[in-house]
Amino acid sequence: MAHGDDARWLNVALEPLGEGLVETWTVDGDVTHGREGDLRWSRGGGWLYAAVECHETDHGGPAGAAEYAYRLLSAFVAAAPERHVQRIWNYLGAINAGAGDDERYKQFCNGRIAGMGEVFAQGFPAASAIGHHADQGLLQVYLLATTREGTRVENPRQVSAWRYPRQYGRTPPSFARATLLPANDVLAISGTAAVVGHASAHAGDLGAQLAETRRNLDALLAEGGLPDGFDARAPLKAYVRHPGDAGVVRDFARACWPEAPLLVVHGDICREELLVEIDGWRYR
Repeated sequence: MAHGDDARWLNVALEPLGEGLVETWTVDGDVTHGREGDLRWSRGGGWLYAAVECHETDHGGPAGAAEYAYRLLSAFVAAAPERHVQRIWNYLGAINAGAGDDERYKQFCNGRIAGMGEVFAQGFPAASAIGHHADQGLLQVYLLATTREGTRVENPRQVSAWRYPRQYGRTPPSFARATLLPANDVLAISGTAAVVGHASAHAGDLGAQLAETRRNLDALLAEGGLPDGFDARAPLKAYVRHPGDAGVVRDFARACWPEAPLLVVHGDICREELLVEIDGWRYR
C-alpha cells in the first residue's frame, strides 16, 4: 500500500533542509484507522490523530478552506472519546501574501475561528501555522487529541495570542503557547519565535531572533514546570524562511541543545519580518 493511501500517514508540504526525517507517533495498544471524505484518522491507546487536506479553490479562498477543515475536525473530535485536543499543526501556501486584513494568514485566522466548535469552547490548544511552498491552494491541518484534558500554558514574556490587538487582524490567532499533556509529563510547545509582548523583535537579524526564541522557549519550560533545556528525548522542529539560513539555525541549536533531535524545514513564519520559528516536545 502506498503511504498516500494509508490514513495513518500525511505527506507534509514542507521541504526538509538537510536530512529528511519521518515523524512517527506510537501508542500502547492496537491502532485503527480510516477516512471520511477529506478527513483521515487513526486512534489507539486513548489517543486520536485526525487530519484534513483540502484545496482553497473548492472553498472560496483561505478563510473558506480553514473554516471547512476546522468544521470537519471539530465535528469528528466532538463525537469521539478522544475529544480533548492537545496540539494542532496548520500548513498553508503564501502565508504572508496580501496587505492588511487581506493577508492570507489573517484570512486563515478568520476561517479557523468560524470553524471551531464546542471542543474548543474551554480554550485553545498549542498550535503552529506555517507557510509551505507547494501548491498555494493546499491547506493541511492535523491534530492530536486524547481522552483527558491537558493544561494550557502561556508565556509570561508574551501577550496571549487570542488577546492580540486589532493590528494583527479582525480575528486574533487562536492558540495557546503550549499544552502540558494530561499526565503532566510532556509539554507540547507551539511554534515559538522572536515575539516579546505582542511585537516582533529584531527584524532582519537571524542571530538575535534565535536568541530571543530561546528565551521564549526557556520561559515556557519554566512556566510548565519542565526541566531546563532540551535533551535527547526532546525533538525540535525549526521552520526557516530562507533555506540559506538552515546552517546557522542548526549550529545555534547544536550549541544550545546538543542532544536534542532537530528537523529543519523550509517554511514561512506567520509574520513576514520573522525568519525562524521553533516548536517541539519536552519530556520530564
